[in-house]
Amino acid sequence: MELTDRKKKILSAVIEEYIRTAEPVGSKAIAQKGGLGCSSATIRNELAELVSLGYLDQPHTSAGRVPTPQGYRIYVNELMEHRDLTEEETDQINRELGASGKHEELMNDAGRIASQLTSYPALSLTAGPAATIRRFDLIYIDANSFIIVLLMSNDTVKNKLVHLPISVDQTMVQKLSVIFNAHFTNVPEEAITPTMIHAAERAAEDNLGVTAVIAAFAIETLTASQEAQAYLVGETQLLNQPEFRDPDKAHRVMRYLSEGGHLADLPLLDVGSDPEVKVLIGPENVADELKDSSVVIATYDAGDNMRGLIGVVGPTRMDYSRVAAKLSFIAASLSRRLGGGSMPPPGLDNKLIIKGEDIYERTEEQEEETDKVQG
Repeated sequence: MELTDRKKKILSAVIEEYIRTAEPVGSKAIAQKGGLGCSSATIRNELAELVSLGYLDQPHTSAGRVPTPQGYRIYVNELMEHRDLTEEETDQINRELGASGKHEELMNDAGRIASQLTSYPALSLTAGPAATIRRFDLIYIDANSFIIVLLMSNDTVKNKLVHLPISVDQTMVQKLSVIFNAHFTNVPEEAITPTMIHAAERAAEDNLGVTAVIAAFAIETLTASQEAQAYLVGETQLLNQPEFRDPDKAHRVMRYLSEGGHLADLPLLDVGSDPEVKVLIGPENVADELKDSSVVIATYDAGDNMRGLIGVVGPTRMDYSRVAAKLSFIAASLSRRLGGGSMPPPGLDNKLIIKGEDIYERTEEQEEETDKVQG
């Protein structure tokens, strides 16, 4: 049902007061805020109706109200005011990201800045440009072992210690090093075919399978370089939030975030190509560990027709407007660095597209109850 303007104002007032205090909000606190143009009795009645409609909850009969995920959703989609960053905040973001060097350093710095500015754990996710192998170094150890060292085009170094069940001499390893540097460097993963590997085996006179071991590690490394990389910063920030005073609850979320691999499951690919902020509130999160948390994500142009994201995880009692503005500006700065866009202009943080799915469908019983409440 459509909420009246008065209900929207009261709901907004409750949510903003709860965000500020982390305490259930009573009618007296709302009346003292002023600007509603109605009596305390009217406010109490409206609060009761908002509870019946599912936008607020009353933990105890004598307690005030707290927002539900459904209440936060309508607040994010319709009610909250968008905020501008301070000049100091925009200067800090541009200065610190502008000083970052390599891609990994830039991602870590973006997450660190987001965590500092929001006081929540921050994550960044991007799929870097597909790398190639710039050089192979094969280091002979003994008859049954050698080390493969790969210098990648993105300036990372990958290595692997190989133990062989058979003996191989140093001459063979040196010959394979020459062959791989001549034919397997500066080529994409899909170019390393079985035919190419068999040709290398024949050239090295290798009937022991050593060539296949080296090629397999090269393919594995090249494939991994195309996968999205996740960076997490400031997970202990959760301990500063009242909602996570329960150590078991806090550690459950922190452990989920620290494990890292599933961060690639975040909705990077379901967002459009335009800059936007996506807000996932409580039950809207797929992972059980995040059912009592909110995730706010801003996407950016990562270059080469790829998208990346920068986001934070915190309690549902989150200052969404403040967080969204800061993430949007950080994302715009990352787009400038990685996608070749222009420096984010002042006020961009006030032009946000808040995305979220309304997952709260009304049942017939709820509609009947609503009709009763509305009289």
